[in-house]
Amino acid sequence: MKVADVMSSNLCVAGPESTVGEAATLMGEHAIGSVLICDEEQLVGILTERDIVRALSSAHDAPMRPAEEWMTKGPTTITPDHDAREALRTMVQGGFRHLPVLEGNKVVGMVSMRDVAGKLAE
Repeated sequence: MKVADVMSSNLCVAGPESTVGEAATLMGEHAIGSVLICDEEQLVGILTERDIVRALSSAHDAPMRPAEEWMTKGPTTITPDHDAREALRTMVQGGFRHLPVLEGNKVVGMVSMRDVAGKLAE
């Protein structure tokens, strides 16, 4: 099973200047745990639920601050043709739950631990 078989191609993207509050709203509206942060079409980071909790516990005005202040810069990525188990192993070893999927420099999807585990459990 390849990453392409389990990834989501419905991407939730925000710009680096988007606020933490705006990114959190996107996550809530789409029932997802992370937002890709792109400058133009270039992936520059990922903002996750954990990042938002860290932001809120560190700064009273975090919801109004730019996502780029709290995002994980230069996140680990994978390609659609990689094995899905390899993606899961990468997430477990890295201690994160979301992995952007790139073809060249273009973001084409997102895979989560839940995506892979769900497919493997079938």
